[in-house]
This record gives sequence, structure tokens and C-alpha cells, in this order.
Amino acid sequence: MKKIAIVGLGYVGLPLAVEFGNVRPVLGFDINPARIEELRNGHDSTREVATSNLCAASLLDFSCDPADLADCTIFIVTVPTPIDEANRPNLGPLCSASHIVGAALKQNDIVIFESTVYPGATEEVCVPVLEAASGLKFNEGFFCGYSPERINPGDKVNTLTTIKKITAGSTPAVAEEVDALYGSIIRAGTWRVSSLKVAEAAKVIENAQRDLNIAFVNELSVIFERMDIDTLEVLEAAGSKWNFLPFRPGMVGGHCIGVDPYYLTHKAESLGYHPQVILAGRRINDDMARYAARSIIKRMIQNGIDVARSNVGVLGMTFKENCPDVRNSKIVDLIRELRAWNVGVTIADPWALPEEVVDEYNIHLADIGPGSDFDSLVVAVGHNEYRRLSASELRSYCAPSGNPVLGDLKSLYDKRGLVEAGFTVFRL
Repeated sequence: MKKIAIVGLGYVGLPLAVEFGNVRPVLGFDINPARIEELRNGHDSTREVATSNLCAASLLDFSCDPADLADCTIFIVTVPTPIDEANRPNLGPLCSASHIVGAALKQNDIVIFESTVYPGATEEVCVPVLEAASGLKFNEGFFCGYSPERINPGDKVNTLTTIKKITAGSTPAVAEEVDALYGSIIRAGTWRVSSLKVAEAAKVIENAQRDLNIAFVNELSVIFERMDIDTLEVLEAAGSKWNFLPFRPGMVGGHCIGVDPYYLTHKAESLGYHPQVILAGRRINDDMARYAARSIIKRMIQNGIDVARSNVGVLGMTFKENCPDVRNSKIVDLIRELRAWNVGVTIADPWALPEEVVDEYNIHLADIGPGSDFDSLVVAVGHNEYRRLSASELRSYCAPSGNPVLGDLKSLYDKRGLVEAGFTVFRL
């Protein structure tokens, strides 16, 4: 049985390594020695894999030494594909991983990419790196596959094996082998397509579609706020029709929905086409954190709060609920906008790793609870710990006197109850 190397052990790579490690020899490889050490000790800081499942994968080993890749014949690359400050694809991690894998390639090895890219990137960007590092020729000395990741961080229902897997290969024979490989662990089955480009395109439009749907309801939220209409009530009423899609307004961050559309638009622009709808949705979603902050500030001023001397508590730092991932968190934009008004901001999050927040954003997390005496409060992430809070508990976080504003950005609470507790409420 061919030995697999999973290159990159984050939210995508580790669950994959564990599933394969239950049935065949697997090397989990990551360039971060600290990550390898924690996994060897049975701990996953992303909380995607339980210790019991990690330890049960008896055929799985871990390493940060590229020399250990030598006896592998199938390489699955699951490294991040972020964007830079100008919203351009940053393929540095992908090229670096391709170079490491290329140095270990042997005749007839297969390299499968799961990282989200624009259509054509595998053959245009990764293959030349693999050829240069290995000295082998594509589709003669080595072969490639593409099977886009569909991991939803924090989701314990829709997990790796329960989501249908798209597969593709660089030749018909390789496509069949790649499909059979994933079919051995994916209970939901596979969806084989005709080319690497089709698989790449299918992945990138999944998140672009979701991004646009969220942008639509975000724009509705801005419009309805000017009409003094509650957006959630409107959406719930419209949702009484069977075919109304249940999207909700919010700040779109993370490593997928807020990033992937830029990969598609980058490729389109390189071909001489300037996307309009996709980029319009991105502009709307990228501005929602600042819009939320300004809307909260407006209500604080209306309530007679001295904004420049105020203190606001922010509950939540991760990009989504019940997940420690802080990559591309739009809460940072909210915090920056509040601080631009000279607001003192204190941030708490029971899921985020404090050291990671410091490294990523130079923000220090704190404890927030009853008696914190904030002038206003923002519940920015829908962690279960926050969903369980009552209106009176939230009010106890603020100064007893005064007229606090509550930014309920995820619409977690009953609005009437918040008003009765003494809050002026803003929600998207």
C-alpha cells in the first residue's frame, strides 16, 4: 500500500491525515516544530480533532524533517493560500510546499493539491516548481491531482468524511487513482471531474457564491437601517417562502469566503476581464466591520456618551463561532474603527489562543464579566458561551448608570429583552 504524506497540518491537513492514518501508512508533515510536538503529544490546538481520534490513528506519524518524505509516494498539499494587503493571491506557502515535495519526488509519484487556488494554478504555478526541484517531467516522471478541501472549521456535523469530495487527475489513470484514494475514506462519496482546472474552479466559486449572497443581505441591512426596519424580522418573514435562501448579514472573514473570491478575480483580470459583481460583493463585505463600528458610535453619541472617553467591551475575536481560528478576522477592523474614535476597547474570547492573537494582530485579550463597567458592549462572535448570556447578564457588564449601546452583530438575543434591560440595540 502506497504511503501518503500530508503536507500542512492545519484545519484541513490534520483531519485528512487522521482519517487516512486509520487505514494506511501516513506521514503528517509540517514545517512548524511546535505543531509537530503538540500533535505527537496527542493535542490539537485547532480543536478540529479530538485527542482520542488523534491517538487512534495508529498508522500516522508526524515529522518536520523533509528527509522523512523520501519513502512517500503520494503527497497531499494542504497549506494556506492567503491574500496580501492589496488583496492579491499570496502563493508563497504553496510554492514553498511544492519545492519541499519536489525534492522528495520519485518516478511515478503523485502530488495532490487541496489548497484553494484560481483555475490553472496547479499547472501554471505548482508544476514548474515541482519539475525544477525534482528534475522530473510532469505527466511523465510525476503526476498531479486536485481535490479541493471542504472543511468547515468548528463544524462537528459536516465533517471531512460526510462531505462529498471533488477529485481530478492530470491523466485519466491518475484521475481514477485519486478518486479511489479519497473514496476509501469519504463516506459521502466523490465527484470526479474532467480536469484539474474544473476542480479548481468548482472550489473557488463555492465560496464566491456564498460571499455574494452574504453581500446581498449585508446591503439590505444598510438600507433597512435607514428605513428604521429590523433586518432580521424582514429576513425571517421572507424566509416563510420555501425557496428563500436563509443567509444572514455579518462580517465576512476567515481563510475562505473572505479570501477565495480574490483568487478568481485575480485570474479573470490577468485574462483581460474586470469582474464587477464579484468585486462589488467583496467591497460591501469588507466594509461591514467599519459600518458596524460607526453605527454603534452613532448610537453612543445619541445616548449622550462621551465617545472619546468611553470604554467598550468586545466579546469575540475569532472569525466565526466555536472555533479558535483568528485568520483574517474582521473583528480587527471593528476594533481599529472604534479606536480611531479614541474609544478604549477591551477584547475577550474564550476560544482564541491569546498568544496567536498577539502574534497576528498585536492585540491582548482580557477577561470581561459582571462589574466591568463598560459604557457599551459589542457581541461580535456567536460562541455558545455568549449565546447563553441573558439580557440582564449582559447589562451587568456595563456601568450601572448611563445608557449603554449593545452591538448584537450576530443577532443572538431577543431585541425586546435587551431594550427592557436598558440597552440601545444595534444589530446588522
